Amino acid sequence: MPAAWSISPATWKRWASDVNQAARHYVIVTAAYFLFTLTDGAIRMLVLLHFHTLGYTPFALATLFLLYETAGIFTNAIGGWLAVRFGIPRMLACGLGLQIAGLVMLSALDPGWTAAVSVAWVVAAQGLAGIAKDLTKTASKSAIKATAQDGNAQLFRWVAWFTGSKNATKGAGFFAGGALLQWVGFAPALWLMAAMLVLVLGMVWIALPRALGKAKASKSMRELFAKSPAVNLMAAARIFLFGARDVWFVVGLPVFLYASGWSFTEVAGFLAAWTIGYGAVQAGAPSLVRRSTDGLSREVPEARRWGAALALIPLGLAAVLVGLAPARSDLVLAVGLCAFGVVFAVMSSLHSYLIMAYAGSEKAAEDVGFYYAANAAGRLLGIVLSGLLAGSGGMVACLTGSAVMLGLAWALSLLLPLKTPATG
Repeated sequence: MPAAWSISPATWKRWASDVNQAARHYVIVTAAYFLFTLTDGAIRMLVLLHFHTLGYTPFALATLFLLYETAGIFTNAIGGWLAVRFGIPRMLACGLGLQIAGLVMLSALDPGWTAAVSVAWVVAAQGLAGIAKDLTKTASKSAIKATAQDGNAQLFRWVAWFTGSKNATKGAGFFAGGALLQWVGFAPALWLMAAMLVLVLGMVWIALPRALGKAKASKSMRELFAKSPAVNLMAAARIFLFGARDVWFVVGLPVFLYASGWSFTEVAGFLAAWTIGYGAVQAGAPSLVRRSTDGLSREVPEARRWGAALALIPLGLAAVLVGLAPARSDLVLAVGLCAFGVVFAVMSSLHSYLIMAYAGSEKAAEDVGFYYAANAAGRLLGIVLSGLLAGSGGMVACLTGSAVMLGLAWALSLLLPLKTPATG
């Protein structure tokens, strides 16, 4: 064998050690984020159910989460910079710590307070939870870019599995929140979750190297937001993609199903099952799309194709609700939105992969944070429009708004480059 082709045993051992270490870091980050996400889903269900029993309207319930989403816009943008400046593990630890503080704060809610004080307290606690979620998400997804070593194929698999499993876990959190509320009560449920996260925080602090993801951070706001055209396009598309989901998911659908005779438990169960199924499809997305060795030449056209198909689903559902007016429109809608969930899951997974592919390797956390700030902006837009459209035009207006936003996301995907500057 030519000497140039030979690899010494020491080199093989070092390479295997690096691969095992990267995989170990990925597993630790993923486990921490999953347990965090379980509490995130549980909190939402705890708050929804608790305040529903107090007589709050669906739109009033939606307002409890506005600060949660608003905080995410700024947290993601600055969180990426902080992760580059101080390292991913520190940002992950900060996110977990803030979630613990939010849980403890919610547990102090006093039934004797006035409605205004109670709402303000919950909104503030949810604001902490929103900051915690986005610090944790940006740090965790940036860690994937920092630990993936086998090119775009591994990156797509890791991103898809991570994102899909996270959403399935959040769906499980919906169930956990309702079960804990019934079995142990509001405050004890929050204390149990806080105790679990304390253990997770200790694991992260001990097991992850402080320098993971650390690099030379941007020195000014102008430099921080001076992203590549591809990253800017992905961020803009993300606003419309997730706004298109939440415009019917947050207020419109629960109100419609409840008005159709569904119990609150059935509504919550459907939302949880939808989220779990959506996450499962996300995890398997790499097997549903055509792949390329360069990571973009096929993946970008696939995003356009799936995006066009996705925009047609809410438009078709709106037409069915208006034109056919079926006796069980709730069941037609539920089936249609399950189809929406399958296509949306693939699109979401493709988006999550593409931002990683376009992100610069040295400051990946900043690019990822910028992108997920746009994600939070889209969700905030969707929440506000969901309440407004549901009140003015019902589910048909929500679905029409969803189709319009998905059309805009698809149009932006037409401008995405098929190569990164590094490969072009």
